[in-house]
Parts: sequence; structure tokens; C-alpha cells
Amino acid sequence: MAIGLIIIGDEIMSGKRADKHFSSVVSMLKARGLQLGWAEFVGDEQERIVSVLRRTFASGDIVFSCGGIGATPDDHTRQCTAMALGVPLVLHPEAEEKIRERTEDMAAQKGIRPDFDSPDYRQRLKMGEFPQGARIIPNSFNKIPGFSVGTHYFVPGFPEMAAPMIEWSLDTYHSSLFNQESRDERSVYVFGSAEASLTPLMESIERDYPLVKIFSLPRIGAQPSGSFIELGVKGEPSQVGKAFRDLRLSLDGRKVEYRTMDPE
Repeated sequence: MAIGLIIIGDEIMSGKRADKHFSSVVSMLKARGLQLGWAEFVGDEQERIVSVLRRTFASGDIVFSCGGIGATPDDHTRQCTAMALGVPLVLHPEAEEKIRERTEDMAAQKGIRPDFDSPDYRQRLKMGEFPQGARIIPNSFNKIPGFSVGTHYFVPGFPEMAAPMIEWSLDTYHSSLFNQESRDERSVYVFGSAEASLTPLMESIERDYPLVKIFSLPRIGAQPSGSFIELGVKGEPSQVGKAFRDLRLSLDGRKVEYRTMDPE
């Protein structure tokens, strides 16, 4: 089972808004000893959203989907989820209650009585229409809930709302997965070497230490002297220390210039 992230919205795809969900989700997963396995960005196109969801529902992954659960014409996620599952949209009773509370709060702020017969309220109720069998995800920001089906969790596109709703979903349904896998990571900054020349060394480290993955992250500076490669190992702590020792010994033997502190 992997953990995936779907970010939906034409405004992201066009660059009108910069995505903030990815870094937020990576951070909250890391704090719980978890790691994001994949991410997809999708525009507001119903057929594409349905196709993505059919595939991810079949995968059995834990999936967080951000965006498109409102009730305006460009919000398609609720409908597409129902289509992907082959079930109808129905007004969720708990969602209806939360939307009613939100309407009362808004009216109280204006000093008026809530009008539950108004077209605005009827339109707002559509945000509580979820695929049949869905559960609600509480929204501490404005009470308008998201929803979940199985291990798929659907939250608004607003990061201020999405982040606490994703954290709630993780803590409520997946705390048994937290910090199950011990991990360690160590790296150095290599100067004056090409990745190709380091590849045999990287292959030998992974061959000798099967519970370790080696990574190479080139960073290009404005001047050649400002470029370097972050070279490191990550994985099972019992092997990371030994693998990192061998990595440095090999670099020393090759007289490769490296540092253990970030040159930036």
C-alpha cells in the first residue's frame, strides 16, 4: 500500500495558483514516519478525473485528493468520484447538519435570521452531496465537510482547510502505520565529479547493503565552482551507518573532494 496525492484544478495547471498541497502533505507524512509514494496533477476535466480515480481506487492505496469538492460548475470531484465507483450522489445527513450550522453562523454574524428556503442555501447543500456510503471529514475552518470512501480522502483545494483535514484523516484512520519503519539518511556534498563517474560506487553500495537506497541529487550553481552533487544513503538504520562509512572510504580512496556540511 502506497500513499498518493491527487491535486485537482485548472488554476493549478495554468499556473494561476501555485500548489501548496504537495509540500504540506510530504511534511505531515514525514512527521508520522510515512512517505509519499506518488502524486498526480489533474485539470478540471471530468473524464480524466474519473479515469484517475478508477485507477487509484483499484490500487488499494491511501489517497488524498485536494480540490474540486465545491458546488460551482467547475467543481467535479464529488460527481467524478461517484461515477468512478458507480454509485449515486446523495445528501449526507451529517454534512447537511454541518452546512446548516455554517448557514446559521453566517446569518448570526450579519445579525439576521437564516433562510433555509433560499436558493443560496439549497445550492450550498450540494456541497454535502457525496457518493453513497461516504463518510464525512470534519472541517474546522468553516464546518463544510469533505468526505472519504475507503482509503480515499477528498478535501477542498484551499490549503488552510485541506491540511488539518488530511491530518485528521491520517490520525483517525491510519495511526497504526505511524513510525513502523525505522529510517535513517546521511549524505555528503561532492565537488568536481560527474554522476557517471560515481555510478559504479553507487551500484556497489546498493549491492552490498540491500536495505539501503543510494541517492544522487545534482545542484547546479551560477558558476561551475558552485555546482555540486548531494550523494547519500537512506533506509534501514542498521545498514545506513555502515553504508555511509563505506561511501566515504570509497570517496577518500578516489580522492574525490567532498564536504559533510551544506555549502549553501
